Amino acid sequence: MSKKIIRKIGVLVLPPIIWLFMWFLYITSKKRWHFSGDIPDSPIVVAFWHGELLMAPFIYRKLGIARVINVMISDHFDGEIIARVIKLFGMKSIRGSTRKGAAKVLISALKSVKRDENIGITPDGPKGPRHSISDGAVVIAKKADIPVVVFNCHPQCYWRASSWDRFTIPKPFGIIDFYVSEPIYMSDMSKDEAKEYLKERMLKHAV
Repeated sequence: MSKKIIRKIGVLVLPPIIWLFMWFLYITSKKRWHFSGDIPDSPIVVAFWHGELLMAPFIYRKLGIARVINVMISDHFDGEIIARVIKLFGMKSIRGSTRKGAAKVLISALKSVKRDENIGITPDGPKGPRHSISDGAVVIAKKADIPVVVFNCHPQCYWRASSWDRFTIPKPFGIIDFYVSEPIYMSDMSKDEAKEYLKERMLKHAV
């Protein structure tokens, strides 16, 4: 069987399995929620590390935000899987990378903000380095004059992949701490200052 056929089958079969597995982990875990501030009733940029993305959709659900979120996801095969999984959570995606073909992706994101929609982004995705900050989240926040809200998922017991992002999978029946930052406004910061501050804020509760 060719790699192309295997990938076509994987795109159809894997997303619902992953979605069910995510729900299994979430339901069987004890959740502790930590909120640092109120989410504004206006568009925001949601930022979370690539290695912590598995449980991030549940944070968005917990917040009860009715506004549509567009998660920025790469055009690679893994990205297609992720896009289909988040679609099962009722979320949309913008395909592409702020590191490659950045202009097109950023324009799409800014158009989404103008439609009163939120943006989700992993600043160190899709290929790292781990816990690095690309320009995307900061540029969108500054150009659209909207805040960034940081999500962190910190399980007490977990498996960790050997991938570049050290992808974290919570173990069932454990404790997961979910963190939501206060809205972070960056309009008065330079791009480099904003990137450094965002990195510091995102590392505060990183796994």
